[in-house]
Order: sequence, then C-alpha cells, then structure tokens
Amino acid sequence: MTERIFISPSKYVQGKDAIEKIGSHLKGIGEQAVVIADKIVWDIAGHNVVNELKKGNISSEEVVFNGEASENEMKRIAEAGKKANATIVVGVGGGKTLDTAKAVSDELDAYTVIVPTTASTDAPTSALSVVYSDEGTFEKYRFYKKNPDLVLVDTKIVAGAPPRFMASGIADALATWVEARSVIKAQGNTMAGGTTTIAAQAIAEKCEEVLFEYGHLAYESVKAKVVTPALEAVVEANTLLSGLGFESGGLAAAHAIHNGFTALKGDIHHLTHGEKVAFGTLVQLSLEKHSLQEMERYIAFYISLDLPVTLEDIKLKDASREDIMKVAKAATIDEETIHQGFNITAEEVADAIFATDQYANAYKEKLKG
Repeated sequence: MTERIFISPSKYVQGKDAIEKIGSHLKGIGEQAVVIADKIVWDIAGHNVVNELKKGNISSEEVVFNGEASENEMKRIAEAGKKANATIVVGVGGGKTLDTAKAVSDELDAYTVIVPTTASTDAPTSALSVVYSDEGTFEKYRFYKKNPDLVLVDTKIVAGAPPRFMASGIADALATWVEARSVIKAQGNTMAGGTTTIAAQAIAEKCEEVLFEYGHLAYESVKAKVVTPALEAVVEANTLLSGLGFESGGLAAAHAIHNGFTALKGDIHHLTHGEKVAFGTLVQLSLEKHSLQEMERYIAFYISLDLPVTLEDIKLKDASREDIMKVAKAATIDEETIHQGFNITAEEVADAIFATDQYANAYKEKLKG
C-alpha cells in the first residue's frame, strides 16, 4: 500500500505589517542573506525587508529577479548568493520570484524565507518550483527535500496589490479541491510523493468553502486597498490552505491544462497563472460528470471576479483544432499530473476544452436574456 504523506512549511506568519517582525522571526538563524525581488517589488516591499533584516543584524545581498523562473536565472542568482556567503535566502514577490528563491536556497542549502507580495498563487508554501524555459515554456517541476522554513505574508501589502492578482489567487486556489477530490477518487499520488492524507483532504475542502463564502468580499477589499477579516480569510485560503491542499492533496487536470497552454504562442501568455488555471479547472469539471447547476456555479463565480471562462477570454478565440490538440497533447504527456486523477487521452482533453468554451458562452447568453 502506498504511504500517506503530508508536508508543510515550518512556520507560517500572516497579518498586517508582518514584515516589521521578520527580523525577530529570523533571530539566531544567520547573519547573511540574499534577498531576491523584481524591479517593481523592490520598491513595494524589497527595501523594507532589507531594512528590517538590518535591524535584526542580518546583512543582505540585493539581487534583481529578471522575471522568468528558468534554470539559467536560478543558477545566476545562486552564484550571487554563494559569493555573498549567504545562509538565508529571502524571496519577495510573486510566484516565479518565489519559485526561483526556493531553487536558489536549495543550491545553497540555506534557510528559506518566502515573502509573497500578492495572494495570487499557492507557490509560497510548497517544496517545489515550476521551472520554465527562458522564453516562458513550461519545462518541469523541481522538487526539494524540505518546504520553506518561514512563509511571511504582510496583508497590508497584499491589499495594496492590483485586484487582478487577488482574483487570480482565488482561481488558483479554487482548483485545489476540484483536483484533490479526483486524485482521491483515483487513488493517485500527490506532489508530496504519497497518497492523500485525511488532513490534506479536509484542508482542500475548507479552502473551497472559504473562497465561495468570502471571495467576493476579499476582491472588493483589495479594490478599496484595505485589510478586512474577509481578506485575511481569503489570503490564508489562497496561500496556506491551497498550498497545503494541492501539495499533499494532489494535482490533476486543471494544472496540467495550464501547463499545456505554454505550448502555444501569443497573447495567452499575458494572462496570469491563476487566470489560465481558472479555465483549466472548468475543463476538468467538463471531463467529469457534473450537473448544469454545478458547472454554472463555478462559471458564475469566475465571471463575478472578472476571470476568463471562454476561449475568447484566454485569447484563443480563433484557435484551431490543431492548436487545441497541441495543448491537449502537452497536458497529457506521461509525467503530467492529469494522470493522477484521470485515465484520459489528448483527444478527450481537446473535446473538453471546446465543450467548456461552449458551456461558458451559453451561460453568458443566458445572462443577456
């Protein structure tokens, strides 16, 4: 019998102005850090992190992330960290920055600190990175021997981010239970390496419950740039519940289809991770047997958060069957997660993509009527 495995970060901290206490959380851990952030995030939070580390007697090597979580970028920053003799790696920013920071920390065998500036993905808590080519094509998952040591989320910063990022995080998190339940049903393996634990199942279910209950309120809170109880709940769902739920609960079709989209060129690559996962989640639901009411529950929720639900919405209005087959074939390669929840062919995935587009367009027409 396959083992049940549950993994998680060592410490998770969330709250308004949480960055001000980062030095105290790292007391006694080390004296030299490498801090990674992109050009925009340096002004939003990176310099504040460095200043707070300095108060805790931790020096920082500041590195600008160039935007792609590729092997070359990971190696470049790891070299900078080695030269600085860093024993702490701090990633500040969005999913690709954080995935790169985890890879750098692995190379340096360092203490890993993750500081998300948005609640846009569930990348912060996991012991893996999604690795892309320098051009942005999905290449592989890279796994690590441990999860991050500290995940620190300052909800004041998250509330100040564009609302689109909050919606994207909700979409990414909403895939958690949809995928986990298919893995459980199929007795597939999770990203943690074993089968789903009862704890992971409960967390994934709770994640979806929180999103449907408080998602709209959190989205409106970000529009007003304020921290509210609803925002705190959804930030935790997007980051911690989804992170634990996907890694120890299981990934299936939704994220495989997201990865499949990287096989195409064009405007689709201007969409966020979560926006593509939103459509991938609807495709997974289309692959399963759900009632019209259940399908429309998800479609309506996505539309209310300005998320994409049709091929036109994801910039593939004129995509041919051949184009969609490229996506479907990439989503069903042997190593993809779709096989943990489904016994499926590329043809069936392509059909489900077109079906999803039809279902969503029909719902939009019904709204007009």
